[in-house]
Amino acid sequence: MAQPPSPIRVLLADDHAVVRAGIRQFLEHAGDIQVVAEADDGEMAQTLIQQFHPDVAVLDIQMPKASGVAVTRWVRTNMKEVGVLILTAYDDDPYVMAVLQAGANGYILKTASPADLMQAVRDVYAGKSALDAVIAHKLMARLLQKSEPFPVEMLTDREMEVLMLTAKGYTNKAIGVKLGISDRTVQGHLAHIFTKLQANSRTEAVMRAVSLGWIPQDLVTVVE
Repeated sequence: MAQPPSPIRVLLADDHAVVRAGIRQFLEHAGDIQVVAEADDGEMAQTLIQQFHPDVAVLDIQMPKASGVAVTRWVRTNMKEVGVLILTAYDDDPYVMAVLQAGANGYILKTASPADLMQAVRDVYAGKSALDAVIAHKLMARLLQKSEPFPVEMLTDREMEVLMLTAKGYTNKAIGVKLGISDRTVQGHLAHIFTKLQANSRTEAVMRAVSLGWIPQDLVTVVE
């Protein structure tokens, strides 16, 4: 008899206990998500991430001792395999850009529905990006309203294929399978794409390509 798949193991960090309790209830109602630890400040979040090795860390931005931005940077340096999903009330551009540049995999507002939150956790676990529609629109507006165009080096055909599949929400592994190349080769192509498009994340690279007219906006899967 086949074993049921293991649940997605989540660490939840928010400095409001009532908020954590509500989020935990929503997530665990999904059936395939398990909250394995909770933290009420950024330093505790880092300690518990080291201890529990969750699949996804769901972080607020404003927390005592270490912000969600600082924890995200720490995760990307020390625990690269852990996905980071920001869940916050803040949709201000500086917060959004700081967290995405720090390496967060997703950014969801606390106004999101429980279903959207659950799907965002699943997407981050699968290696995709997860963007609240409000945040996606703000990013697009920011990129489209840039007054000064930046010099862009054209992508190779292979890099364009990788970027198109990234826009559709494919993980590195899935892109590799689709194109018949290794995960490491996919990572190399993405690194070159980031450099050419002056992007710090998959989401920013895709949005820049949309703003340049290289990828049609309706192709992009957001929440990816």
